[in-house]
Amino acid sequence: MATKVFTRWVDEKNGSSLSTELRKKRFELFRALFESLLKTKNQPIKILDVGGRATTWERAGFTQYDCSQVQITIINTEPVSSEYAHIQTVSGDARAMPEYQDSEFDIVFSNSVIEHVGNFEDQARMAAEVCRVGQRYFLQTPNLFFPVEPHFLFPLFQFFPLWLKTLLIQNFNLGWRPRTTGREAAKELALSVQLLSKRQLKHLFPGAQVHAEKFMGLNKSYMMCGGWE
Repeated sequence: MATKVFTRWVDEKNGSSLSTELRKKRFELFRALFESLLKTKNQPIKILDVGGRATTWERAGFTQYDCSQVQITIINTEPVSSEYAHIQTVSGDARAMPEYQDSEFDIVFSNSVIEHVGNFEDQARMAAEVCRVGQRYFLQTPNLFFPVEPHFLFPLFQFFPLWLKTLLIQNFNLGWRPRTTGREAAKELALSVQLLSKRQLKHLFPGAQVHAEKFMGLNKSYMMCGGWE
């Protein structure tokens, strides 16, 4: 029953869900930063979206812009679709982006991705690349210490030992994810999410401004903003 309630909270198709409301507020902050930059630049603002989708920018209202104002490149392990001239998609690895030069993008944007790229060493590699290729960055990720794990929607799941996570994934539908009967597949799924604490994020992004998304007085996720001064 509790899992069903949590699932409704994070249903992005529900316009009044917690996830939708937080995403709107998140983009209000990003849009304010973007609009301020747009006023000061005479050329298109180049954005690299690490691990995103074109639908993210649709929902945020960025389809109102054109190529003379903003040019968005979405990088994923596999290219995603886009029907917009100012939104292109490419394949690549967030942990190593040698195809891009230092400070090539005005903004690097990433939403709930860094927790999926591997262990802390992999996350450090992604953070370094984000800081290298972007003059500014805006990165969001869930808080390790929020009591409900946001992917499996199970209280304190992130603190369970790997064997217990694997067992739960094998035997129960967790959040949006149906149970995975194979042990190795379940183990791989458990390892696919590595949440970060505020302290770890500040280590990965030294000097960044930290904005917290709150729910019921608790920090649900963090947004790391750097280079906007």
